[in-house]
Amino acid sequence: MRWKRFLAVLGARNKEFVRDRATLGWGLAFPMLMLLGMAFIFGGRSELQFKVGVLGGAATDGATPQLFTGEPVQLLPVESEEEALAALRRHGFDMVIDPAPPRRYWINESSSKGSVLETILRSRSSSPGTGPVAGWDRGTVTGRQLRYVEWLMPGMLALNAMFSCLFGVGFVIVRYRKNGVLRRLKVTPLTSFEFLAAQVVSRMILVLFTTALVYVGSDLMLDFTVVGSWLDLTVVFVVGSFCMIALGLLFASRTASEELAGGVINLATWPMMFLGGVWFSLDGSPQWIRSAAHSLPLTHLIEASRAIVNDGASLADVTPNLAYLAIASVVFLIAGSAMFRWE
Repeated sequence: MRWKRFLAVLGARNKEFVRDRATLGWGLAFPMLMLLGMAFIFGGRSELQFKVGVLGGAATDGATPQLFTGEPVQLLPVESEEEALAALRRHGFDMVIDPAPPRRYWINESSSKGSVLETILRSRSSSPGTGPVAGWDRGTVTGRQLRYVEWLMPGMLALNAMFSCLFGVGFVIVRYRKNGVLRRLKVTPLTSFEFLAAQVVSRMILVLFTTALVYVGSDLMLDFTVVGSWLDLTVVFVVGSFCMIALGLLFASRTASEELAGGVINLATWPMMFLGGVWFSLDGSPQWIRSAAHSLPLTHLIEASRAIVNDGASLADVTPNLAYLAIASVVFLIAGSAMFRWE
């Protein structure tokens, strides 16, 4: 690999992107406008429904629903106690119960909904007074309520990175191939590895730069709170963006038509956009839908970044997500490199 050739292609690609001011401006403005719109629409929303996390997936065992019969309560099965309590701290759940002996329940001390649910549970258990419910062990957690826009923010940043990587790499290489640019580069000393490496590094720099600008601009207007480490969040976005870039290279490896490339990329992005958890949580959805969602790279990028931003998770806590993204990146790169053609 000759660094001079690599740096020449890298600089040319960066200049091409920066000079396209319309695309650059839209890439920065769209996610910020979307976050502002969601904050305005859902900022004052008051939900009448209560959400109760049920440990062990016992939400449909027949006995548990009777505890809240006639009440606007949605029972959501949760396998992990740690995951359930983390959601309770940020008011994602109003109560968490474990119906298996010895029966336990947890509420958030700063949530009025938790107190209401405790009163309902006490009345159904014929427990007098205002203390713990008879026959149940009581637990409490503390934590501030998470605004919807704060929950949405990691998903919007990941979604913006996905579109930037797939269209900014896949679509551009297809355009080069269609316009004959790749044919001209083929007869130069530039190798395919140097060319593709320059595309990957260029897009990585631009994605991280634009993502940082989008966050800073949105934070100035909406005042986000990041509980976890900024360094951990950066690592997650580097790994996730690299995976998306590798996927974009795979789509562009042989495609010669911009129309076909656009259709293929849209075919890949739409399922990820709706099943990745950008706009809403998939808790309570059928198991097969959640399994399908976890086969998509965007889901793992959003889960990892959201865990760090909202729950204060570390890189060790999101290792499964990072491992999936890293393995997927290798698979996409190997397949894309094997299939790549200049013409």
